[in-house]
Amino acid sequence: MNVIVFEDSGVDNLYPVTTGRPAYAITCASLRLIDFLKSLNSRTVGIVRPFLERIQILDFPELEQSLDLSQKWTLIVNARLAPTVANWEKITSLIKSSNQLLPEGILVRVGWATAAAIVPTSTLQDQSRSNWREIIESLGSRPNCEITEDDFSLLDYPHEIIDQNIQSFQDNLAYRIAHGDYTEKYENVFVADGVQIVDPVLFDSKPGAIVIDSDVKIGPFCFIRGPVYVGPRTRISEHASIKDCVSISHTCKIGGEVESTILEAYTNKQHHGFLGHSYLGSWINLGAGTCNSDLKNTYGMVNMKYESEKVATGMQFVGCIMGDYAKTAINTSIFTGKTIGTASMVYGFATTNVPSFVNYARTFDKVGNLPPEVIVTTQKRMFSRRNVSQRPCDIELILDMYRNTQQERPDGLSNEPISL
Repeated sequence: MNVIVFEDSGVDNLYPVTTGRPAYAITCASLRLIDFLKSLNSRTVGIVRPFLERIQILDFPELEQSLDLSQKWTLIVNARLAPTVANWEKITSLIKSSNQLLPEGILVRVGWATAAAIVPTSTLQDQSRSNWREIIESLGSRPNCEITEDDFSLLDYPHEIIDQNIQSFQDNLAYRIAHGDYTEKYENVFVADGVQIVDPVLFDSKPGAIVIDSDVKIGPFCFIRGPVYVGPRTRISEHASIKDCVSISHTCKIGGEVESTILEAYTNKQHHGFLGHSYLGSWINLGAGTCNSDLKNTYGMVNMKYESEKVATGMQFVGCIMGDYAKTAINTSIFTGKTIGTASMVYGFATTNVPSFVNYARTFDKVGNLPPEVIVTTQKRMFSRRNVSQRPCDIELILDMYRNTQQERPDGLSNEPISL
């Protein structure tokens, strides 16, 4: 069976998480949708926004550019599908039902969106790849296609990633342990090869498993309470406190107190300060003493503001959502439920949402445009520190992200650097 994972128009509502990231690459409880799809060992094609196609070819080489026309059926999966075991069990059940499908297959909807489908490969084989998204969205008009509603969890807004992270952590970790190469070093504490733990470190695995992946180094006097996942080559600084549904991707540096948070690859929160109920993209650096609030003083439910839309989360705890390449200065404070745009630099207090590509020092009455050339130079310096080569496509992605987020920034912003 072929597989197509596709982005629909709903990815726009996931900004800044998806400003420069395919939706299938969002981490939730240590796993991404692309990780589940790999387990099918099928020919998989990714349909993403045009400016991400080059990045997809280079960073996701497991994805193909064409279908295997010898396969009768093609499984279609929405890239916004939350990467949870519960969702994956529904997908595998759908695959098993392919022998009983109507001639034109089956379409599973969640509200207006196509969550998943199985269609004859012949539906797509004579069509241009550029038309596939349109064809997928029109599948429901086929007379012999079964249409059904299901309770698949799709990610509609960024705060839902934080919620799904908490709700699915136990199941996702059990899946990872069952399919990974780990040794149970202590009770319910699983480690991969090359892990270095400098005692004393206190593990509390009674609330959930703790999984420490390959070549992780953990400094002394740390406290880790499960469920927690620490990705390969990550460094945990001495005296760190990591607890209650923290998912850390590969090659991060983590210190201070972190709770119920997702951190994508190459992100640093190396110093003291609290980070809770948040999502941080890749290549982020939090200055020493940076803290966020994840609870309102009224103890009420958090409402998020996304552009001009106000969304009730139904969640009492929501911290911050930060796009790739964002930075904070020393002692920055981020208020409850705020979004920090891609490639922005934040100083002082973030009391409002921060647009992408700005110098934000509203506390000091200074908000200015941050030219993409500055981020390109910063990216090269950051990459070199991690022995990563800056490619032309990385530079082009920054320029694309700047153009695509132009509507976020107020007119008339100065290009003068912040001087405090």
